Amino acid sequence: MLKEALNETMKAAADVAKQTTMPLDAEEVGVVTAVTGSIIDAVGLKNLKAEETVLIGKDQLKGIAYNLLADEVGIVALEDSEKIQAGDKIIRTNEIVRVPVGNGLLGRVVDALGRPLDGKGQIVATDHYRVEREAAPIMHRKAVSEPLQTGLKAIDSIIQIGRGQRELILGDRQTGKTAVAVDTIINQKGNGVICIYCSIGQRGSATAQVIEKFKEAGVIDQVITVVAGGEDSPGMQFLAPYSATSMGEYFMEKEGKDVLIVYDNLTVHAEAYRQMSLYLRRPPGREAFPGDIFYIHARLLERSTRLLPEHGGGSLTALPICETLAENVSAYIPTNLISITDGQIFLSSGLFQKGMMPAIDVGISVSRVGSKAQIPAYKAVSGPLKMFYAQFEELEAFAKFGTQLDADTQKSLTRGERVREILKQGQYEPLAVEHQVIIVFAATTGLLDGVPRDQVGAMEKDLIKEVPKKAKALMKKITDRKKLSGEDKDELAKAVAEVITAKGFEAKADQ
Repeated sequence: MLKEALNETMKAAADVAKQTTMPLDAEEVGVVTAVTGSIIDAVGLKNLKAEETVLIGKDQLKGIAYNLLADEVGIVALEDSEKIQAGDKIIRTNEIVRVPVGNGLLGRVVDALGRPLDGKGQIVATDHYRVEREAAPIMHRKAVSEPLQTGLKAIDSIIQIGRGQRELILGDRQTGKTAVAVDTIINQKGNGVICIYCSIGQRGSATAQVIEKFKEAGVIDQVITVVAGGEDSPGMQFLAPYSATSMGEYFMEKEGKDVLIVYDNLTVHAEAYRQMSLYLRRPPGREAFPGDIFYIHARLLERSTRLLPEHGGGSLTALPICETLAENVSAYIPTNLISITDGQIFLSSGLFQKGMMPAIDVGISVSRVGSKAQIPAYKAVSGPLKMFYAQFEELEAFAKFGTQLDADTQKSLTRGERVREILKQGQYEPLAVEHQVIIVFAATTGLLDGVPRDQVGAMEKDLIKEVPKKAKALMKKITDRKKLSGEDKDELAKAVAEVITAKGFEAKADQ
């Protein structure tokens, strides 16, 4: 009986195909046999290609072919699937899904297909790139050696990021993951780095707030915002990061520019793909995710790199965001992403609740590439910082038992408290690298030891304001990425000490 029903459906599809006047750019017409969520089963499209775009129904809604079986095809609807019914016609386009690329996208808000969402008119595209593209071969890549400054002291000093790196940002809900990424984009203002913010499954109001922050910071003209909201289909959410990456690859390959791309977030992306796969009747595996869930993220993040000059010379730096539950970094999707990326920035809900913002857990966070790209002056002043801070946290835990402490231990605790204070930073307040060098140098050399802990924040602002005036040549040397000599460090220490002493505190650096 099932076989007879299938034969009748196939016959109906053939009749529809005969009665339809086919467009010049189409080869076949199929018919919808079933609609499950945003997944469409269809027959009559024997020559359909994988990831080919199709037009469905009288409204010609877009879809993409994913399952190519012997007797039917599985199509993911990209638009309102509620308007699609069994019996609707499907027309091939003979086009693999592509998105517009070029300078016309800068400052714009688009969907996963590159269509405008901001009401500013059509996109003027330089070219159109396939959404799914092969990553650059190893022989076309160059070592990461240029820093990507985030403007956040806790990252630039301890967990450095280089241009062309993939650094995962992970943590529980509401711990400031998006804030770290947005601050990094804001910090690229005026330095020629093209930024792409890809919002996947987020609330529309949250994405609108991020876009508004870009406008307030004056960085919107160098940002492309790709949005696949929570109300969009799983297909659009799945497609969004690949589309955003193709847009970035144009600037990296054709214009030799540095690109920063934020995927917010890949946990939602994985869930959208799981939903698609289950509707496509692909076998589920661990936690109901399909077996190729690792591959979909690997092929996305592998496209981030730094190219040799003869192959474009640009770079694509990725900051994927991943959400954890109860700080479980050993869960399925987080461990997948940790193994793909070049390091991770872990945001702790415990630190967040204590007011440590950004709430970066220095012990778990790591960068496997960026330290090679850190500017010489910063490396000279922040080299021992991570080790010292980790030791301080252990000492602090030990000191809570009320044990009598010797003078050296007490000194380490005092300094560690000042280091913790200077690593705190307000949201949307990224700092220039030369200002960070001043603050980190003051804390690590002990110049801030005589400043009361509750006044370290105010002292930091005074140092940023006054020290550059006292050491203009030294500030230029830092921004020009030159090494600091012993005399330079003495000059910096003197300038910092003068400011601290002028405020009535003791300033004595370690010898």
